[in-house]
Amino acid sequence: MRERRTVGRLTTWTKPEWQARAACKDCDPELFFPLGTTGAAVPDIEWAKTICGACPVQPECLDFALKTRQEFGIWGGTTEDERRALSRQQRKVNVSG
Repeated sequence: MRERRTVGRLTTWTKPEWQARAACKDCDPELFFPLGTTGAAVPDIEWAKTICGACPVQPECLDFALKTRQEFGIWGGTTEDERRALSRQQRKVNVSG
């Protein structure tokens, strides 16, 4: 889990421990934050998802992205739109369950 510290009025977070084991840890971060979701961005998105697919911490990454509402980038093998859909599904299950 992340440790939260408040310094003055700023809140800082330490990196979750699972990030050190991520398949993407040595990749160029720009690959996981493409400019858009169509056209020239599609090959980057597919490549990022391929890396995520082989990642030992993919579930932790996706869980982190959903819990912290990451609005941009590829996290846990999902795009922004895919995470929004997962969040909507989760809310529907929580409301009806």
